[in-house]
Parts: sequence; C-alpha cells; structure tokens
Amino acid sequence: MHTPLPACAGIGLRHPHYQQTLEQTPALGWIEVHSENFFDGGQPLAMLQTLARHYPLSLHGVGLGLGSAARPDAQHLAALRRLLQQVPAAAVSEHLSFNHDAQQRFANDLLPIPYTRAMLHQVAANIAETQDALGRPLLIENLSCYLAYPGNDMDEGEFLAALVQDTGCGLLLDVNNLYVNQINLGLDVERFLAALPAQAIGEIHLAGYSERRFDDGSTLLVDTHSRPVHPPVWQLYRQVIRRFGPRPTLIEWDIDIPALSVLQAEAASAQYIMDEQAGRHD
Repeated sequence: MHTPLPACAGIGLRHPHYQQTLEQTPALGWIEVHSENFFDGGQPLAMLQTLARHYPLSLHGVGLGLGSAARPDAQHLAALRRLLQQVPAAAVSEHLSFNHDAQQRFANDLLPIPYTRAMLHQVAANIAETQDALGRPLLIENLSCYLAYPGNDMDEGEFLAALVQDTGCGLLLDVNNLYVNQINLGLDVERFLAALPAQAIGEIHLAGYSERRFDDGSTLLVDTHSRPVHPPVWQLYRQVIRRFGPRPTLIEWDIDIPALSVLQAEAASAQYIMDEQAGRHD
C-alpha cells in the first residue's frame, strides 16, 4: 500500500484556522479534514477546493462505522464518493469502529469492536464494499479503547494485519491511541507493531490525551485531542519511526484548539524526529 501523501508532518485543519490558512497559505506539509464536514457542498467545499490547490489533502472519516454489523450506509457512501470527485484527496481514512445498527440508528461515538473471526469477516466485507464504491483503498485507523471485550480470537495488531491481507486496505497508525490502550488495557505495544505489515502504513496520527483520576486512586487516559502530544507518546513515535521509517504524520487537535503556530510547532517536532531517523539511514 503506497499513499501519495508526502512523508512529512502535517496538521488536522479545523474551522478556527480555515480563514487564516486561506489568506496566508502558511508552510504546512499537508492537511487533513473530516470528510463529513464537506458533504453538503457550498462555501465549505469551495474553500476546500482552494486549499487543495496549495496542500496535499487527506480526508478522514468519522461516520462510516465499518465495524458495524450492518452494511455501510448507502447515502454516506454516495456523499463520500461525490466529495472524492470534487477534491483531489491523496488519502481517505476511516476508524476501526462501529456506530450504527441494521435500522440505521446511529451512535455519536467511535465504539470498539471485538477481535474475532466472525467480526473480521464482517469488517472485511464492509471495507471491500466501501473500497469498491469509492474506487480506491482506505486507510483504517486503530481505535482508542477503555474496556476490552472478552473472548477475542486475536489481538488488535493481528486483526489489522488480517484486514490488510483480506481487503488490500492500508493502515492509519494512531500512536496516541496505541499509547492510551497500552496504559488503559495493558496492550503489548511491541507485539502490536510486530504484527503490522510495514508497507500498509500510509499515515500516522499524533494527538494529546487527558487523564482522569477516580476516587479509588485509579486513572484512565482519554483520547481527547485537546492537549499537546505528551512525552511518552513522542517516545513511542520515535520507536515507530525507527521501525517503519518516516511516514506522513498528522498532528490532531479537536478540542480547545490553540493558535495555528502551536500546531505548526508540534508538526515541526514530528518532522525533526523523521529527519533525525532519515539521517541515520544515509
């Protein structure tokens, strides 16, 4: 799986920075937006088309729910296909989660799935249907979780690797989600990374988590995208880049969004790590 996104650092572009980016065209390696925000066309779509003339563009979806037992929503697929005909997206991604049932009742959340053979068959069918409808491969993102299902047949890394093999999809490796699951669920990070097919990793996400403390003294990390990238996540990112080499890397920030310069500084830190690793390969 090869993505045409450049192997450099970019940012998730959100509404507070649209106008500044349009007016100033700041130095950004590439940008990513949430697909669903542009389904209705109009001025938002015209803005995105303008931005796509200046920056490589990735479309990141939050609504397909490819882990749902029901098939992908036909209207959602049609809207995404139409958007892809209107903007030159270098990559298209979705989460490994479920969000709706057969009656098309939707949950406004990214809900985790069990890692079983039956679920693998269902998710692979949904990914295949989506890729056929769009005429291009998807990048599938690993999810942050707070509870583990009992009775899994395989671990998360094995599940993702099987999806790649069965569907030809690529992977979006969210390093913050990986760290959150390591702390919350005891995920074996080394085993997870070893299971992934390196050639399938087309994009990496970095973000900041929040920590919640409870009366019993326990803590839970929550993937809020509301903070700078934490030091242990940067450390894990270095490990990922050492293993897989530089990949298109995105800074995500969705709540309490700071000045654009803060996002650029975070992206510069990711770029430094990639450049450092590339230098070791020379």
